Amino acid sequence: MLIEVIGVSLDDVIQANAGEADRIELCQSIVEDGLTPSYGLIKSALHISTIPIHVMVRPHNKSFIYSEHDVKQMVEDINMIRQLGADGVVFGALTTEGEIDEVVLEKLLEAAGSLDVTFHRAFDLVEDQQQALDNLLQYEKITTLLTSGGGRSALDYTNTLANLIERTKDTHLTIMPGGGLRVEDAGAFQEKTQANALHFGSGVRIDSDYEEAVSASQIKRVRTEIAGIV
Repeated sequence: MLIEVIGVSLDDVIQANAGEADRIELCQSIVEDGLTPSYGLIKSALHISTIPIHVMVRPHNKSFIYSEHDVKQMVEDINMIRQLGADGVVFGALTTEGEIDEVVLEKLLEAAGSLDVTFHRAFDLVEDQQQALDNLLQYEKITTLLTSGGGRSALDYTNTLANLIERTKDTHLTIMPGGGLRVEDAGAFQEKTQANALHFGSGVRIDSDYEEAVSASQIKRVRTEIAGIV
């Protein structure tokens, strides 16, 4: 079981390491579902972390539809992230019709090079999940799909997530449920979905509050909750 934790500060990175998370999704502005973090945060986080860091590449919160200028900025950010030595990047792109924007996606994948790639929750806004999944399965560079199953909380979409997980068995793509996951629900959620990776935001923060820091003890509680299930 891979446990990924959102980090928006160096304190978060320290706590995620202390809590023995498997990976950090580094971003800024968590209340806006994450934006590209600053150069300084990325560099410092990579310096102090002993676990892998995947960096969010999202230039604005308006939508997941990107202009030519947006894409140029994203490519520059990916180049910088790669040069700093991050382990992976997190991005996604959609067309105005609610489909995967493969033209943009291919440009971003080219820039990513050998970095691990997560396609993020832009997937939750697609018009046709099955078609979108078929599109993503064409790209072996994409190793993780972060999704709630289609809404704000993954807890409401366990059947959808279980189906996505079953469909991607024995492929290069790992479905990583995320969005609204809480420590106390982790066991029951895992029994229903049989996920191989889980993504936590506010659920592993003090008082489950986005404005509070990541809690190492809460991360360790996730392990306890899912013990014996995976």
